Amino acid sequence: MVFKKIFRALGVGGPSVETVLVDPVCRPGGFLEGQVQVAGGDHAVDVEYVAIGLITRVGVESGDGEYNADQEFHRQRLTGSFRLDPAARHEVSFRFEVPWETPITEVYGQRLYGMTMGLATELEVARAVDKSDLDPVSVRPLPAEERILDALLRLGFRFNRADVGRGRVYGVEQHLPFYQEIEFHPSPAYAGAINQLELTFLPTPRQLQVVLEIDKQGGLFTEGHDAFGRFDVDYATVDQVDWAEQLDRWLRQSAQRRGLSS
Repeated sequence: MVFKKIFRALGVGGPSVETVLVDPVCRPGGFLEGQVQVAGGDHAVDVEYVAIGLITRVGVESGDGEYNADQEFHRQRLTGSFRLDPAARHEVSFRFEVPWETPITEVYGQRLYGMTMGLATELEVARAVDKSDLDPVSVRPLPAEERILDALLRLGFRFNRADVGRGRVYGVEQHLPFYQEIEFHPSPAYAGAINQLELTFLPTPRQLQVVLEIDKQGGLFTEGHDAFGRFDVDYATVDQVDWAEQLDRWLRQSAQRRGLSS
């Protein structure tokens, strides 16, 4: 599947850029491959560089409020400077590494409500920068993430929405300046004990870090908030564990400790 987006760098008569993705679907720790095609306009220009970057929508807390902002979190320069003659073409193939902590945007072929992800192309010409609109990118879960999601669905939890918040999660390995939270409505089996479950994945090349929180009132592991816990999933042995049974036991024990059992 190919997505294309053309933008004008310097208005009428300037160069144009077309970014073509071989496949806009990827996984954390994987790659996006494609080609950037720069076409000359009606006059010669000096191109400083062509770059691409992944962008997502991030919630930022500010004082008593919160606002959303687009944030580029991984970037790759594809070229140095070059001369682009009128009507000339300059093509650059790329293999773009997707960071391990990239938020997922799609589960079972359905987009997670609240998520935005795209690949932006940037062209700088004569000290003027113009960015394309986002080429949509879909990020599917890793197999280990799918096992945890499958287990929650088997327990009757239902997807609500997902978002990305700026900040850090205490006690885990984290490289990006934000983390994703996937919200679930509880199943009837947990009615009266759990109002809401939030799930955060923080994958590394070696293992999947999982953070669970119930009845969220604020940020993860911050004072006055109810953090359920965290655990690691080994990629090599993920299929040897009954995750539905594990999660059910952990959730019920957590509810009992907080005196919320029905």
